[in-house]
Amino acid sequence: MAVTKDMLIREVLQENPNSAEILMSFGLGCIGCPSAQMETLEEAAAVHGVNVDNIVEALNK
Repeated sequence: MAVTKDMLIREVLQENPNSAEILMSFGLGCIGCPSAQMETLEEAAAVHGVNVDNIVEALNK
């Protein structure tokens, strides 16, 4: 399954628990917080000032 920027962080982690390390490498260290359950990759990237396309590319490698 390909990761897209509109996926919830929760969905990404359920699909591949190893993605947590990649998300944290981009500064998204709050992957366990309650808002991450309902936040998309794009929303999280915007909050943290990170390019979502770079995150999606890394997650899909």
